[in-house]
Amino acid sequence: MADGKAKNIVGTTFTRLNKLREGHNFSFIPREVGKVISVSAGVVKVSGLPNVGYEEILKFPDELFGIAFNIDEQEIGVVILGDVSNLKTGDEVERTGRVMDIPVGNSLIGRVIDPLGKPLDDQKPLIANKRLPIQRSATPIMDRSAVTVPLQTGLKVIDALIPIGRGQRELILGDRQTGKTAIAVDTIINQKDKDVICIYCAIGQRASSTAKVIANLRERGAMSYTIVMVTEGNNSPGLQYIAPYAATSMAEYFMQEGKDVLVVYDDLTNHARAYRELSLLLRRPPGREAFPGDIFYIHSRLLERSTHLSKELGGGSLTALPIVETEAQNISAYIPTNLISITDGQIYLSPKLFELGILPAVDVGRSVSRVGGKAQLPAYHSITGDLKLAFSQFEELETFARFGSHMDENTKKIIEHGKRIRACLKQKELHPMAVEAQILILLALKEGVFDTIPLDKIEAAEEALLNSAAELADDLISRLNSNEVLNEEDRKYLVEFAQHTLEGLQEKTENKPGQE
Repeated sequence: MADGKAKNIVGTTFTRLNKLREGHNFSFIPREVGKVISVSAGVVKVSGLPNVGYEEILKFPDELFGIAFNIDEQEIGVVILGDVSNLKTGDEVERTGRVMDIPVGNSLIGRVIDPLGKPLDDQKPLIANKRLPIQRSATPIMDRSAVTVPLQTGLKVIDALIPIGRGQRELILGDRQTGKTAIAVDTIINQKDKDVICIYCAIGQRASSTAKVIANLRERGAMSYTIVMVTEGNNSPGLQYIAPYAATSMAEYFMQEGKDVLVVYDDLTNHARAYRELSLLLRRPPGREAFPGDIFYIHSRLLERSTHLSKELGGGSLTALPIVETEAQNISAYIPTNLISITDGQIYLSPKLFELGILPAVDVGRSVSRVGGKAQLPAYHSITGDLKLAFSQFEELETFARFGSHMDENTKKIIEHGKRIRACLKQKELHPMAVEAQILILLALKEGVFDTIPLDKIEAAEEALLNSAAELADDLISRLNSNEVLNEEDRKYLVEFAQHTLEGLQEKTENKPGQE
């Protein structure tokens, strides 16, 4: 009896299982699993995975990921996006079937993140509805428009002599500690209330330097329209390599929404060094300065993504300010010359000017903008058109004057005027200047209003004009910021306004005891 009862229970169980099976479709999905065969600093070699694709994401234990870089018959060279200290030979590695991507969207604005999209600012977790691959093709030529709208940096020497347009790629280069990052941060701060989204990408920077930049942005209220992407010097070279591409994909999302975006890459020298380290570890053949043969390509495919889209595609723009460090003022080194040839101009910072206290230390003679003049505001362009020529003539005459040769009155006048141009182009860090204030100061400079003021009083005179610019009529300010050419009536009014403002300063100078 017991045996019969047991058989009935087994039969009933099998019947129920068969009924359950009929309602389900069981399928077996094959998984490709390989093994780690060697571990290096930032790079591992993997065996197996016969169907892996180039730049496919591979998953390692402890939620560690890597990118398949070298695909050979016997092994795969993988760039690790994180700490390899816990990896060991024999660990399993699995394919994911996707390439590296990054979360994008408005939720990232105001946040500090890493190139994997993980927050670093101890705030709430990131929630993004969309992800984009970090490696994307550049916009086709037929989908681009000419660069016609200026991107005001707030720095007189750049906006006047080396103007930048929205959609342009302007290189900032110079020796270390010459103020390259300061120019980029001032430009970001100056985009407040200008409907420009900014992305600051720190590549292999010291934690203290990045913390200072973030603190300055927060203090000036710039984080409300800025995304900060951070990789530090102690991060893996793989993270440093993907950082600028991830930042550009974030920028492209906003650009395709019809918005204007500014991206700062600080700096591409560290990016090139990280890629050189990865290439040497992967046994790729080295070339000039031990860089791999495709070092030009990794930067060109990055910077070609900066553009101004056509109206049919929304008219958005992506402006790039890549930064590169030179050694001993050698701008003909490998990476600087590569980037100079890729970009639409360069701003060169001279350590000699920096030591003399001429800040920003922009060497006007070695700096150029191949696009921005066409995008400069008409009112601005009419004032600064011959300013660079006058400054260049002054620098040349000043060199000859050092020999103590006799100079005629006209030469002395050019030199004295040039000294005032140089003094007026100085500007304090974190103090970007509005367009109307710049036009007022530069017009007064051009018309010789500053020529009667002693050099040691130029800064005070400029401060007086800067404060009085707030008193200009709203309709005049709107005309100066529009696409209208500066008419004679407005020009005359601004010159008289500047003269009236500086009259009190001139009277104080003239009445000062012992003043010649």
